[in-house]
Amino acid sequence: MNFGAAITDAEGLRLSSEETALFRDMNPFGFILFARNIESSDQVRALCDDFREAVGRNCPITIDQEGGRVQRLRAPLAREWLPPLDHASAAGDQAERAMYLRYRLIARELFELGIDSNCAPMVDVARDETHEFLKNRCYGTDPKVISRIGRAVAQGHLDGGVLPVLKHIPGHGRATLDSHYDLPHVDLGLEDLKSQDFAPFHALNDLPLGMTAHLVYDRIDPQPATISAAMIRLIRDEIGFDGLIMTDDISMKALSGSLADLSRQSLDAGCDVVLHCNGSFDERVEVLQAAGEMTQAAQSRAERALAMRKPPQELDIDAAEAELSALMGGQVYER
Repeated sequence: MNFGAAITDAEGLRLSSEETALFRDMNPFGFILFARNIESSDQVRALCDDFREAVGRNCPITIDQEGGRVQRLRAPLAREWLPPLDHASAAGDQAERAMYLRYRLIARELFELGIDSNCAPMVDVARDETHEFLKNRCYGTDPKVISRIGRAVAQGHLDGGVLPVLKHIPGHGRATLDSHYDLPHVDLGLEDLKSQDFAPFHALNDLPLGMTAHLVYDRIDPQPATISAAMIRLIRDEIGFDGLIMTDDISMKALSGSLADLSRQSLDAGCDVVLHCNGSFDERVEVLQAAGEMTQAAQSRAERALAMRKPPQELDIDAAEAELSALMGGQVYER
């Protein structure tokens, strides 16, 4: 039987019997954690065990641990990092190595808790007009520099036994609205997009997992990219990404329609997996039922992605922290 074509979450610190039964029956591909799911190290490990026992396999468990504003694990469970743009800027021409070390340490924190995926690197290209919800989460303004830093971030995860999720494909940096609440539009031709916004994703098109962007590219398709067959074809054919494509959270207000309809529309457009976050139990049921099982093509991509999970390499934490501090003149963590 193929995996269920969804990634979902849980209400609290441990699975309820109702959630366990749902996940056993629907077999979602994986799960995602939020702050409400995190209390202590032992509790997070136990919740990860709950997820895997429910589906009867070593399913991927992911999280948003970019550092800065977007990090679900906080002190004392994890380091409190500078925002990515501040970190990369402070490191200057040492940004690739500094960001590798940052995410190698983050991967260590995640793996020790049973979390084996992270929603990073985020290689959206920052601009003056980029909305504040996104801007300081970016790595810079130059697509070539962002591509190199994104590769270092991805390698830091992989060396730590954690699968990276490339986002927000094919590019969210021109958004002047917050897609959690509104639908951004981009009115720019394909050639300009290819040379700028799409370029870092093309450079990283060999990564195992990618997450869509909820915005409209008006000159390509009037539909949001997540539910646009034209945009998913562009991601596959122009950008060359053949990894597993998950939607950004299907419940974000950038999209309109029922969760069931949006789930089917995104899969019909060519996404492989529906990501659904922060819903009620009944909404989880709705998404999981609408998503159904993966297609055979999606299943093959999922299996290739999971095959990239490797045991973490040895890491001298003290040496890594000392090197990172030296690269950044001591400005590493939030004060």
